[in-house]
Amino acid sequence: MGTVVDDAAGEFRAFFERHYAELARLAHLLTGEPDAADDLAADALLALWHRWDRVRAADHPVAYARGVVANLARTRVRAAVRERRRVALFWSQREERTENPDVAGVVDVREALRRLPFRKRACVVLRHSFDLSEKDTALALGISVGTVKSQTSKGVAELQRLLGTRTAPRAPGQVRAAIAHSGETAGGAR
Repeated sequence: MGTVVDDAAGEFRAFFERHYAELARLAHLLTGEPDAADDLAADALLALWHRWDRVRAADHPVAYARGVVANLARTRVRAAVRERRRVALFWSQREERTENPDVAGVVDVREALRRLPFRKRACVVLRHSFDLSEKDTALALGISVGTVKSQTSKGVAELQRLLGTRTAPRAPGQVRAAIAHSGETAGGAR
């Protein structure tokens, strides 16, 4: 019995060491919060450890792990949105709006990613920053391949709009390269 537990612990340790930085990077890109990335990755790995027998028997344990991170990130983003709404409601008597803000000149890729709805952001990040196939992205997010295709396409188009310059909008290839590059320093590589 002791060797089975030791084997499971060793397998999990190897899985942790191999995938922690990737999961932290994913959490960072999905939430836009570098400080929360390590915590979310650790929380996801703790949840995986509690279900390790089931996870290690899965066809794609890394996809399962990415799905756990995506769900934790979604929960965190939703909580932040609820909190912002509460604060906005509290301060609604002091309504100050800026007409036509000049966002295009100051938005970088990470800021633009934060502005995407969660599912579009997750599809774009997994496809273009993590180079996952449509099938692997669908597996990680628990959605269909068709949904991955449409959400990725719409997300990239929205990023092109958000990242457009005053002279000309960026080409799709440039947007994809910027997405991939924006994730290289996130998460565990800090």
